[in-house]
Amino acid sequence: MTPRHNTGAGAEAELPEYAGHYRLESCLGSGGMGVVHLARSTSGMRLAVKVVHAEFAKDPEFRGRFRQEVAAARRVSGAFTASVVDADPEAERPWMATLFIPGPTLSEHVKQNGPLTPGQLRRLMAGLAEALNDIHRVGVVHRDLKPSNVLLAEDGPKVIDFGISRPKDSELRTETGKLIGTPPFMAPEQFQRPREVGPAADVFALGAVLVHAATGRGPFDSDSPYVVAYQVVHDEPDLAGVPENLAPLVLRCLAKEPTDRPTPDELMRELRSVAASYDTRAFIPQQRDGDRPDAPDAPQPGPGTDKAGRSDLAQRPPGRRSRKRTVLAAGALGLMVGTLASVVLLTEEGSAPVSTPSRTRRAEFEGWETKPVPKKPAAPQCSDDAGTLFCTQSGVVLALDPSDGTVLWQRSVTGAGRLAPVLSGGLVHVAAAEGHLEALAPSSGRTLWRRNVAAQGGWRFAGGSLLLTRADGTVTGVDSTTGETLWSKQIPGYSLPSLASFTGDPLAYATSTSGDGTNTRITAVDPLTGDIGWEAELTGTLVPVGTEDGSVFLLDLDTVNGDARAVVRYTPGSGTVRRVALPVPRLAAQAGVRKGVVHLLAAGGALEAVDMNTGKRLWHVETAVSSGSVPVSDGRYVYVVAADGRLLALDARTGRLLGQTRSRLGAASDRVTYDLAAPLLVDGHVYGTAPDGTVFAVDGSDPAAW
Repeated sequence: MTPRHNTGAGAEAELPEYAGHYRLESCLGSGGMGVVHLARSTSGMRLAVKVVHAEFAKDPEFRGRFRQEVAAARRVSGAFTASVVDADPEAERPWMATLFIPGPTLSEHVKQNGPLTPGQLRRLMAGLAEALNDIHRVGVVHRDLKPSNVLLAEDGPKVIDFGISRPKDSELRTETGKLIGTPPFMAPEQFQRPREVGPAADVFALGAVLVHAATGRGPFDSDSPYVVAYQVVHDEPDLAGVPENLAPLVLRCLAKEPTDRPTPDELMRELRSVAASYDTRAFIPQQRDGDRPDAPDAPQPGPGTDKAGRSDLAQRPPGRRSRKRTVLAAGALGLMVGTLASVVLLTEEGSAPVSTPSRTRRAEFEGWETKPVPKKPAAPQCSDDAGTLFCTQSGVVLALDPSDGTVLWQRSVTGAGRLAPVLSGGLVHVAAAEGHLEALAPSSGRTLWRRNVAAQGGWRFAGGSLLLTRADGTVTGVDSTTGETLWSKQIPGYSLPSLASFTGDPLAYATSTSGDGTNTRITAVDPLTGDIGWEAELTGTLVPVGTEDGSVFLLDLDTVNGDARAVVRYTPGSGTVRRVALPVPRLAAQAGVRKGVVHLLAAGGALEAVDMNTGKRLWHVETAVSSGSVPVSDGRYVYVVAADGRLLALDARTGRLLGQTRSRLGAASDRVTYDLAAPLLVDGHVYGTAPDGTVFAVDGSDPAAW
């Protein structure tokens, strides 16, 4: 959405300088409940910040509804929505910050450029179907899907504004006789049975949005919202101008009865049969030149279609409503007006809160889930070894059977929970309170030895040893099985080395960057003896992120902001260095390595794959994961855990999202968790953890079934 700078005293009054620590730069738009501003974080990341109008900020009931909006928006953050970054419903002026998505709304695009082409319509319909699938699977109904709430981004349509959305477990209810929505895009049940509105109402709205995108008008047109309401409930939709191969699908979306409408999943399957060439991964709005004729895409017959590309599921031709004004009987009009007398109607510029809809949840996923410490919800931190999961959470250490989630043992360790247990030397090592490390027996959790590391400059496990560093550059090696000191020495040239180690690699890596950030010294250390293996001095501010086949993979960071600007591979055997520059610096990037391919996830959701074997970027996608874990790959899929507890699986070849679990935020739905444990891959299963205290397992062979 193009930023619109404030004009006039009234607009300036609505533009505070900051929301939280985000500086507000300009006005993107204003609605009935608040103003949306373009803002920047301290690191320069662009955000869209919704600030509630001052008059509503004084209303306790509205504050409760705004908290529900924040919770709903957090639950549905995904590839087709604007991810929530931060929020403060308790501020003097409540606000919510989401990632800024460049691009016009569908309403703006149609107004400026006219209707979409058939190819663009298919991509829009597929993208919106996937968006609704994401929204509905976490128990939320949008209730106000309309052209001004759809952003056309380069990587697909994004659904925004959950101001009147409600999760199914919401405690808020609509008052009797009151409805809220935008009449041309409301389903019949929103007028007739507002307390029974469910996911099918969003599918009806999707159909109306498609008609608008294809024709520039709605399927039920009138200057009067009351007439529109009557037509929605009683008349056939006007689909004149909708492409013939899409009209049967749109007609099914606009069915009067909710049970007669397709689900988002069914829509996506039908779209694949309508045209084999449809693609949901990108939507790049095509600009009109004014005189440019549109070139409709030829329908491609597929399973379930005839030679003209029509679906064989359509039992009747698309309805064409008479263009003359609908005649309403006096009694019917009086009844409708009476029903609408207490209806709150929204225009394209306003929004208002409404009640909680009900929905039927589909089967979630195969596998298991458990909350081993139910009274202390927090994201567990887990590791795996020898057929057991070891986790810490809120002062508790426990062992789980990975086959079914059974708790094998658990015990209290004060301060445990900040870091995942480390498996080294056959023991489970846990960071405890007051700077202590405890070594536990993996079979029982009994403490075998304990050591105070508070006086150390840092510590790291590597190759069966615990390495302790001091400010004077001394490194001490400790046997991780017995707790006995093995060696102590200084690494030449280092004052306080930073140590890194990686699973399966017997070495540790000490790094130190020059004061001006122009070069980094890296030294391989044998953890058992302290002997130096090799040394190198490389260009840039480098941080190791993985090792594989004798090579070290590093990120080159910007010295000012710490953003990742390149991926580097150093092979000590040959002394070769390969550097692949990133087209855009990545904020707070985390990375994992698999078969020479580095996967980076940045704050804000940018995920990309860089093949260091060929020196080429393979793909880049915007996941809309505001905060995520280190990406982990098995070569077929790339897995990421999001801050809301979702586990995402993407195609390792293309980056396409293939499946995701539901979100598990728990009670703290208005907070963001940043200490996210990476998913664990064990014997074809994927294990993840969530902020509500859940540890869960899914079958890694079929992410689409999650």
